[in-house]
Amino acid sequence: MNIESQTESSSLLWLDQTWSKIQRKVENMCESIGADFPYASYHGKYNREEADWWTNGFWPGLLWLVYRETKNDRLREIAVLTESKMDLVLHGFYPLHHDVGFMWSPSSVAQYKLIGSDDSRRRALTAASHLAGRFNPMGQFIRAWNQPERVGWAIIDCMMNLPLLYWASEETNDPRFRHIAKLHADTTLREFLRADGSAHHIVCFDPETGERQEALGGQGYSPDSAWSRGTAWTIYGMALSARYTGDIRYIDAAKRSVQFFLANLPEDGLPPWDFRAPWEEGMAMDSTASACAASGMLELSLLVPPSEAPLYRNAAEKLLQKLDEKCSAWNDPHEEAILRFGTANSPRKTHVNVPIIYGDYFFAEAIVKLRGMKDTFW
Repeated sequence: MNIESQTESSSLLWLDQTWSKIQRKVENMCESIGADFPYASYHGKYNREEADWWTNGFWPGLLWLVYRETKNDRLREIAVLTESKMDLVLHGFYPLHHDVGFMWSPSSVAQYKLIGSDDSRRRALTAASHLAGRFNPMGQFIRAWNQPERVGWAIIDCMMNLPLLYWASEETNDPRFRHIAKLHADTTLREFLRADGSAHHIVCFDPETGERQEALGGQGYSPDSAWSRGTAWTIYGMALSARYTGDIRYIDAAKRSVQFFLANLPEDGLPPWDFRAPWEEGMAMDSTASACAASGMLELSLLVPPSEAPLYRNAAEKLLQKLDEKCSAWNDPHEEAILRFGTANSPRKTHVNVPIIYGDYFFAEAIVKLRGMKDTFW
């Protein structure tokens, strides 16, 4: 066997072993978490959030990822029940925000794609209608949060909510959802993304005129810094917009962000919470950024010419192997989560260097993509 064959064989073995660990871990998590809303893990156990929390789609999404491969009915049962518990929020309107894509794409769209649930289709379309209703036509952006003083704010995270709109257009044969998504993506290209591939977290617009006012640091170190998870949202979100629209500008944007992410990544593969934050001992790191970026790179590898695809696929695989080596909790029987060292919000010192549910989700999603999944939930 030559060196190339040995390397490929070793990679396949690692992939199979990692998938088996994910499967066992999620099956155990299913019994300990049940139909609830986990977010961050402390002392080995995930906390619980209210039904309107923005990350609540990732737990059912993680269950659907494993169910898709194993057809374990217990995982399906918990995913269905968890999704149904969000109906209180969906019907209540007031708590809803821009992150309805994060909530209902990996839950409702996933369930509809996998088992054809009419209830899930209705939920996802309702959420898409809400997201479309947040569009400001003067500034051509989707409003982020609900606070009165933030009426003109948009954030980089919303690139990951756009697939809900693209899906809704395809599902209803109504182009309005797609038009809104593309206009927001174009605004992100123009106002958020820098030439080096980094991105602002928050950009504020005058809600009456649409004029850009300023950028804010948000969850990054400063307005001009480079929040690592924001870079990951850019990579994945631009790749998804490219997949739905075929717009080469989004592919080019995703490529630039990949180059920035990889160029600023430490050798151990674990990114700091912000690539431009001053380095200090014990600083906040963010494994979730690498997990999301890896899944985005795998998405991008399907959109570029065959000669370029291995570049992004191999980079993603190396990121995942580093996460497995440095951050996984396979050997800790007292830890529910899959990945350690995620950081939700370092400036506010919220959930710093702990497991976070979307880190688990994106890691598992990327592994499943490496194993051949192309029809994602986004």
